[in-house]
Amino acid sequence: MKIKLFRIQMLAAVLILSLTFFSCTSCSSDDKSDAQASTETTQDVALSNFVSDAVTITIVPCTLSDGSSTDCYEIVTSSTPTDHQIGPWCPTSITDDESAGGIWLENGEVYDVDGAFIQNMATLYNDSNWLMYNDQGEVYVTKTEEDCLNAANPNVGEEYENFCVECLPSYITDVSQSYLIPITPVLQNTATLFSSGPGGPGNSAPSTRGIALNGIEFSAPAPTDNILDAYTLAPFDDAGGHINAHQGYHYHAATGFSTKVSQSDGHAALIGYALDGIGIYELEDGDGNTATDLDDLRGHSDTVRGYHYHVDAAGSNNYINGLKGAYAI
Repeated sequence: MKIKLFRIQMLAAVLILSLTFFSCTSCSSDDKSDAQASTETTQDVALSNFVSDAVTITIVPCTLSDGSSTDCYEIVTSSTPTDHQIGPWCPTSITDDESAGGIWLENGEVYDVDGAFIQNMATLYNDSNWLMYNDQGEVYVTKTEEDCLNAANPNVGEEYENFCVECLPSYITDVSQSYLIPITPVLQNTATLFSSGPGGPGNSAPSTRGIALNGIEFSAPAPTDNILDAYTLAPFDDAGGHINAHQGYHYHAATGFSTKVSQSDGHAALIGYALDGIGIYELEDGDGNTATDLDDLRGHSDTVRGYHYHVDAAGSNNYINGLKGAYAI
């Protein structure tokens, strides 16, 4: 009888230990982050796609936002494109045509910043305080690097009201930017939205969206409301870029000027990579069609490229809305 009772007690103890083990295993699974790897596929970042005389690229170890360790491309650029001219931005007279100025992005529209645009700003914004030219029709334009820095300040002084802000390439001859991009993208089940722009408010993703094949940054949406609230205008050139003396030349819209890699199947061309290493493609394919199944990040998958992004329309002042993959930290 004692032996039988002992065996029963031992069986009960084993059963309790087993239940505890499986219960703890289940708890561990439930506690895993939603940002675990996705089962979708991607393409690796291809060095051959970059403009070779515009960037310096080396392989370095890096840590990603999901805690994993991998290899990244460190891309160093002078923030000056070699595949297209930059500027102009501000016309000098209200009689100037569109060749004298750049563009402005407003409510999904792309406007030529020509003399007529400057002359019509009071009507466009229904505000008589807009008067960016003198009695001779000459447009007020910043002239020096000091003006550039002061007018780009969030607390811009009243002395720059009704100025067209134009920062010149000569102001950024010593500017260099460095970006880390994972060679092989690591997709996550939970995406990271950017903190600003159509995808936000998000969490800790960096504000930079990615990098063009010519080494120029795809930046967060320009703070156009803040610019206009100060009664200033900081146009983009026809390539969708302008200059910040600290940041260098950078893009806020894809207008088709930078280097692209055409796709043999007629798919929209590759124009750059997001910070998670996933390719960013033009909005329209070779037939002028846009994808209709994009997710909230502006991404989707196909059998050739795997998961990838499509850039937003130029007038939206935006590229993509977030990152599907882990990014270097």
